Amino acid sequence: MIKILKYIFLGIIQGFTEPLPISSSGHVFILKKLLNLGSNDLNFEIIVNFGSLLAILLIYKSDIIRLIKNFFLYFKKKTEETKTDFKYCLLIVLGSIPVGIIGLLFKDTIEEKLNNVKIIGIAFLITSLFLFLVRNIKGKKTDKDLSIKDSIIIGLTQVVALIPGISRSGSTLIGGLFRDLDKSTALKYSFMLYIPVSFGTILLGIKDLLEIGNIHEVILPYGLGFISSFVVSYFTLKWFMNVVKKGNLKYFSIYTLILGLLILIFM
Repeated sequence: MIKILKYIFLGIIQGFTEPLPISSSGHVFILKKLLNLGSNDLNFEIIVNFGSLLAILLIYKSDIIRLIKNFFLYFKKKTEETKTDFKYCLLIVLGSIPVGIIGLLFKDTIEEKLNNVKIIGIAFLITSLFLFLVRNIKGKKTDKDLSIKDSIIIGLTQVVALIPGISRSGSTLIGGLFRDLDKSTALKYSFMLYIPVSFGTILLGIKDLLEIGNIHEVILPYGLGFISSFVVSYFTLKWFMNVVKKGNLKYFSIYTLILGLLILIFM
């Protein structure tokens, strides 16, 4: 029962931290250390990541359905709307390429060399610095203004998030704000980039999931972790969308600063 509660707690933490610019991977890594759970349980990480992905798909479902519909409709009917959405879809693909390539080639090496407490503590401090720098930026660009250059630069910031402790949503949101995107546009594009990356991670992990030998032992804790991650991700992202509109990123900067210092001092 204690182990099940630990997995539920980790699912809640994943769900709460994934949409926020504070690194879900860093939090889960630290809590696994504190709760004495296996730090290499990649199967569980894939499961709770899938919970967060479903929550994000649900929140942005109208945008996603419209984009898919207009992407294919563009080949038959070239209107301003289909042209804009077709271009946006291509920019999602383009922005996902850098992290896809680097992830496939170097992800294991990065995790092996950098997956330790001190690096994560430093990563939180780096996240804090950049969140502080963008706290007052008020961009003007909307979806239709997004350019190839914007997409490439924001995509490259997502690569930085392969370093454990660097927030994926935070890095891409910061990249978008630096490129003069307005807050809502930067946030939406950030999570649109998350979708193909997350699907890719899940697909690469399916083989390992199918080879779980003790499935009867983990199905309950994994299932509850998944549900926890899904529910908490949904409500956290809804809340964070309002936070971003109000420009309160400085509070996340303060939080990651304090957390990074505590990790470096006490762990």
